[in-house]
Amino acid sequence: MPTDIEIARQATLKPIAEVAGAAGIPGDAVIPFGRHKAKIDTALLPDAPQGKLILVTAINPTPAGEGKTTTSVGLSDALHRIGKKAMLCLREPSLGPCFGMKGGGAGGGKSQVMPMDEINLHFTGDFHAITSAHNLLAAMIDNSIYWGNPLDIDVRRVTWKRVLDMNDRALRQIVGPLGGAANGFPRESGFDITVASEIMAILCLASDLSDLQRRLGDIVVAYTRKREPVYCRDIKADSAMTVLLKDAILPNLVQTLENRPALLHGGPFANIAHGCNSVIATRTALTLADYVVTEAGFGADLGAEKFLDIKCRLAGLKPDAIVLVATVRALKMNGGVAKADLGEPDADAVRTGAVNLKRHIENLKKFGVTPTVAINHFHLDTDEEIAVIREMAGEFGADAVICKHWAEGGAGAEELAGIVAAKADAGASGFSPLYPDDMPLADKITTVATEIYRASVVHFDGGTARQLKQWEEMGYGKLPVCMAKTQYSFSTDPAKLGAPENHEVAIREVRLSAGAGFVVAIAGDIMTMPGLPRVPAAESIHLDENGQIEGLF
Repeated sequence: MPTDIEIARQATLKPIAEVAGAAGIPGDAVIPFGRHKAKIDTALLPDAPQGKLILVTAINPTPAGEGKTTTSVGLSDALHRIGKKAMLCLREPSLGPCFGMKGGGAGGGKSQVMPMDEINLHFTGDFHAITSAHNLLAAMIDNSIYWGNPLDIDVRRVTWKRVLDMNDRALRQIVGPLGGAANGFPRESGFDITVASEIMAILCLASDLSDLQRRLGDIVVAYTRKREPVYCRDIKADSAMTVLLKDAILPNLVQTLENRPALLHGGPFANIAHGCNSVIATRTALTLADYVVTEAGFGADLGAEKFLDIKCRLAGLKPDAIVLVATVRALKMNGGVAKADLGEPDADAVRTGAVNLKRHIENLKKFGVTPTVAINHFHLDTDEEIAVIREMAGEFGADAVICKHWAEGGAGAEELAGIVAAKADAGASGFSPLYPDDMPLADKITTVATEIYRASVVHFDGGTARQLKQWEEMGYGKLPVCMAKTQYSFSTDPAKLGAPENHEVAIREVRLSAGAGFVVAIAGDIMTMPGLPRVPAAESIHLDENGQIEGLF
């Protein structure tokens, strides 16, 4: 089988205007970015009834691979193949993982979004615009302090860092500005990766430019010497930041390998932020298609929980069906098999590891939706191993379907498409978030930790509980919570695979994302600026003798 980028290079793509026309997007709403990419001016789209929303999520990720994005692409193509009008909605990839360990976010095999290389690199510049807007605010904060500090900002309590769309551990903690009085007042700070920026979350939750500027103005950037919050609007940066983001707020149109429409927009990390594509893109797709396939990052304990508790709550959305992706290989790894031995048949290890699958099914049912399990097929999977997955899924009333979209494209996911479309047509009438708005913030955090992660004890380290109370007194008590923890385990220990329970969760830090509209609770050792692995993917990415990119995946 050729590599992903070799498959992508062999694809025959349609002009983006043709893809847009087939999707029902009028020509004057299409803003081309070259031959195969476009921005969509949503203000020029006609009103239409909303279609059905299908969420794709997965078991906890492992080095064995699960294929959530690949399944989303394959399902969307398969819906078209069975006669449904569908549209795909995904996040944009970050440069950090592309050059690090994870790779890109454009799918794989014969279920990819195109042009794969451009999507995984600079795309339409949205992330650069977010980086610029974020760092403009940082510069204006330091500038206000430099010119007499009229807002009485306590330089020890500036909470707004700078960002960069790259994995760079050396920037996690820095001291600056240095060099004497001409450069400002020295203080500790640091960098986050762009996808961890609150501006990324805001862009993905804003409904329009006006709402975007309001949310930007609501960002808390520092505290005064009297411990009072300083907002972005106090710095007078919100309007200029909105100008930088005026094009980035428009969703991006691309196509799958089968020339079907896909909207890629926004990209907040799921173990730091809420891990979903933009509300604008989702709402746009729902007016253009009868079925919209979207995904949420990492496993269902992170991405799906945040999609259901944050995005759906804040945007007034609900899923009509949910797909839970699993692989034989990943379940064997959850069952204790080493990565080097995953090619050997081992139905017993699948059964042991399938407790992870069962836990996710059980958790999703707490939201009132029973998922359909998509078994992302690998050629070494045995019938006995697949039968175990069907059996374990069936214990919780979930259908389990073999999907071969990686090797066969949409044709390999037609059975899944038929089942999911029927479930979406029936609708998830029992859907409800996990907790109510009026629940205290600490109780919301505890509810997620105990109900979804199955922790027995939740500790609020240091002054975190007191900080949550202060935010409630400031009027932020009704916000949802955004849990930041490892994606590899239900616990905060990435080595605890399977379905650990009765463990402890320590909330070591809480952050107010007042503009985005949620409170972040950080559990365990989560870095908002990742580092590169010992051998980063960047070492293998290069141009060949014909000037074509090699090594992207």
